[in-house]
Order: sequence, then structure tokens, then C-alpha cells
Amino acid sequence: MASSDKKSMDIMLTLSSLYIVFTYKNYSSFFGHREKSKMANLTLKSKSFCSLSHNTNTQTSVFKTTTSFKNNSLPFLHSGNSLKFRVWCGIKEKENVKESKSVPDELTGLKRADKVEPKRGSSLDFEQGFGNDSGSSEVGFYRKWPPWKNIPQRYKLIGSTSLAFVICNMDKVNLSIAIIPMSHQFGWNASTAGLVQSSFFWGYALSQLPGGWLAKIFGGRKVLQIGVLTWSVATALLPLLAGYMPGFVLSRVLVGIGEGVSPSAATDLIARSIPLEERSRAVAFVFGGLSVGSVTGLLLAPPLIQNFGWASVFFIFGFLGIAWFLGFRYLEEGQASFSAIPTSRSHSIYSEKSSSNALAELGSSLKDVPWKAFFQTPAVWAMIYAHFCGSWGHYTCLSWLPSYFSEELSLNLTEAAWVSILPPLASVFVTSIAAQLADKLIANGVEITTVRKICQTIAFLSPALCMTLSSVDLGLPPWEIVGILTSGLALSSFALSGLYCTHQDMSPEYASILLGITNTVGAIPGIVGIPLTGYLLDTTHSWSISLFVPSIFFYLTGTIVWLAFASSKPPNFSKTD
Repeated sequence: MASSDKKSMDIMLTLSSLYIVFTYKNYSSFFGHREKSKMANLTLKSKSFCSLSHNTNTQTSVFKTTTSFKNNSLPFLHSGNSLKFRVWCGIKEKENVKESKSVPDELTGLKRADKVEPKRGSSLDFEQGFGNDSGSSEVGFYRKWPPWKNIPQRYKLIGSTSLAFVICNMDKVNLSIAIIPMSHQFGWNASTAGLVQSSFFWGYALSQLPGGWLAKIFGGRKVLQIGVLTWSVATALLPLLAGYMPGFVLSRVLVGIGEGVSPSAATDLIARSIPLEERSRAVAFVFGGLSVGSVTGLLLAPPLIQNFGWASVFFIFGFLGIAWFLGFRYLEEGQASFSAIPTSRSHSIYSEKSSSNALAELGSSLKDVPWKAFFQTPAVWAMIYAHFCGSWGHYTCLSWLPSYFSEELSLNLTEAAWVSILPPLASVFVTSIAAQLADKLIANGVEITTVRKICQTIAFLSPALCMTLSSVDLGLPPWEIVGILTSGLALSSFALSGLYCTHQDMSPEYASILLGITNTVGAIPGIVGIPLTGYLLDTTHSWSISLFVPSIFFYLTGTIVWLAFASSKPPNFSKTD
């Protein structure tokens, strides 16, 4: 009696499992892709696998519940002809797989075995194929492996782009730490050290407009890959060229070129793939990787230098970028194979021109850009000047703060590096708050231009006030000065929800080129401001005059220009020349 009850219970469990699967599939199909993605993941254990065997000679039917993963399918025999079915209830269906319209052949997750495995003649072969993990792609339910397989494509792109920006700033700030022992080794004064650090921005400025143009033609994804590979190889080669000044400068110029095309590539990617209501958070997440990279670079550089020498930071950070390039290529191949499967969406989230079409368009693309219309728009000039002002304070502090903390506040190399981590570390938290605030204001109906002006004003006035307090001799102890500067520089991250979103607000089509224009001018403070700071420091021996006063001036004037002329309203960028 107990055995009979157990068999009855197994039969009920099996039928219930099948009913749940069919109901779940139909319910998901009825409510569509968005509702389906919100539903709980249905997972049925191996006890839910079932097989049906029917013998016409004995007129009996037997249900069997399997306990082995591989032994989960037996033929359904009828009048000498075998129809084979298999059910895989323990695996969630892949998110973007389109619902099949041929109900007789494929019943929401069940497939006829003679259609799936036409070459297999025995149920044993069929069972072995089903037990193999590699065959899971043949059924309507897919394994959730790799873990990122079911993540929407736009999130994969944004996440990998943000990681590239982490490595980007690691390779940018490593020299600001390594310059201290390198100056002692090679006998560089402050002016020479400033000139060496500014060489990065020579390449950075030269690559802005070409980067925006190439991103528009070939797509941001391809341009980003080339940029990461370029700056990573140049970073890894730098220690080999350090004893030869022209070679050392050339390597830093190549790092600047590689990193210079990346902002335009990322802007193009965001403008194409992210809707307006998510744009502030996407920009903040991607460009927030710069702050994370600064923290990571400043955190890892001192122990690497002390244990393995200053050359180690360039070797290790360069190889990280090369590893990112290889990993992104692998991820891209997975996305390409996935995109070959029909999806339930009517259009692709992110589409790039094929290489043949891009090359055909390459010759006429420059003259098709409405350059004259750009420079006849006051809002574009407001973005240009605001980018210049923000970059002056950011680049000079990024390059000289470790030396300032070391010389002015009498901190050793490790302490100076750790203190230099605080501003970008605080920026990570401020960035997320600013992005949420900006998107919420826009969702509540606040005009986009107003939101961008509020965020950018906070980004300018906050560091100006904090630098003023730090430059005036108030008798403050060193750690209070560190706290004040950290607060001001962290609040400058509001620019990611202000200036850096305005390019895409004005024109998603030309967003990468607009950023290329403003970033070209924004690189000038790196070329001029960093060596000028070193020259003023050698001349005046005052950190306040050399580092803080110029930044305060540009922050204040940038605020005035931004409030007067900035606009997020899409202008008419029709070609007028």
C-alpha cells in the first residue's frame, strides 16, 4: 500500500510540474517580455523529470520518476512508431528568446525529439545527449551560465565600458605617484616633472575630435577597443623608455591618444543605447569608473613601488588593459552569437554600421558634419568653456595633489597616496547621489536644462569655496585641510549629471563629436595648466598661488557662463555651410 501511495504521489508531482511549466510559459507569453523578466525564477528539481512509456501489447502504462540527471528520457511508443519528448523544467528560459509561433511542433518548452535530434536512433543516445550540458542550447529553457548571459545587452556594454574607464584612470594617475621616486632618480625639478606629466595631454587633446568622428562612423564599441589596446601597450612599454626622454614622452603621448578617444566612444555608446530617463545614471556609472580607477591606482601604486620599484606599476597596469581587451573581445563574440537568435524585441538595442558601410561613408562624413552650426550655437560655447574650467581644476589637482600632500603637509609617499585617494573615493558616492537626484527631477517634470544647470553649478561652486578655505591661512591642521579639499573635489562630480549629459541631450546623433570638441579644449589645461603649476611653484614657492588660485578663477567664471548660456534643448544642427 505504501509503494502504491508513493507511485501515486510521484505521478501527481510529475503532472503538477508539467502543469506549472505550461502555465508559467503561457502566463509569461501573455504579459510580454517586460512582465516575464520580473517574475520569479521557476526551478524544479531532478525529481520533476519524468518519462512516459506506453506499450500497446500489454495495454498498460507506467510512469517513472527519475532520480538521475542523465536518465531522464524514455521513448513514448505507439504502434511501433516512436515519438520522443523531453522536458527540462529546472532551467529558466533565456530572456530574449522569441516565443515560437508553431504550437504543434514546439509546445512552450517541449520539442519533438525527431526534430531536435534527427540523427539519433535510440533513446539511449537521446538520453546521453540530453544529459550533456553542451546540449542545453537546443531546448526552450537555458542554463544561467555564464552569469552575465541573461543580463540585458545595454547593461553589459555599460558595465564593460565603466571597467575600461577604471583601467583608464589607473594608467593616468600611476605617473602622479611614480613621478616622486622618478624625479629623485633622474634629477627632475618641478618644472621638468610638470612637463613630463603634461605630455599625456598632448596626445589626449589631439585625439578628441578624431575620436568623436571615428565613434560616429564606426561605432563607439570598436573605437573603445582600439583605444584601450593603444594606451595599455604604451603604458607597459614606458619603463623600457624611461631613460630616454623623447621615448618616454612619446609613450605618454600614445597613452593620451588611446585614452582621448574613449570619452567620445563611451558617449556614442550611451547616446545610442540608453533612453533619456536612464541617461544620467548611465553617464554617472561609466564616467564614475574614472573615480574608481583613481582610487584603485592610488591605492595599489605605493606598495607596488616600495616592493617592486616604480616600473612595476606601468607593467602591471598595462597588462590589465590588455586583459580587458581580450575579455571584451570574448564578450563581444558571445553577444554576436546571441544576437543571431531571433529576439522578441522589434529592434536591436545597439546597432553599429558594418565595416564596409562605414568605410564607404568615411570619405564624405567630415563635410556632412554641421561644423558651422555647432560654433554658431551659444550653448555649445558654454559647454566648451565649462569643460575647460572643470578640467583645469581636475587635472592640476590630479597631478599635483600627491606632491602637495607630501611637501606642504609633510606626508611620506604612502601617506600622500592614501590621502590622495579620498577625493576620488568620495566622488564615487557623490556621483551616485547626483545621478539619482538628476533623473528623479527629470522624471518629476523639471526642465532638463534647469537640472543640468543646478548640477553643474554645484560642481563648480563647491570646489571653488573649498579651495578658497584651503588657500587662506586660517591656521587649520593638515587633516582638516584634507577634509575640506576632499569635500570640494567630491562635489565636483555633479558635473557628470550636468555638463557630461548635455552633449547627449542636445544631439544624440552628434553627441560623440560634440564631446570631442569640448574635450579637445578641455585637454588644454592638462597641456598648459600642469606645467604652469610647476613653473609657478618654482617661482613663488606657494601652493596657494600655483595650484588653487587659477582653479578658483575658472570655477567662478565657468559658473557665470554656464548659467547664462547653457541649454539642453536640441538645436537645429542642419548643415548650413
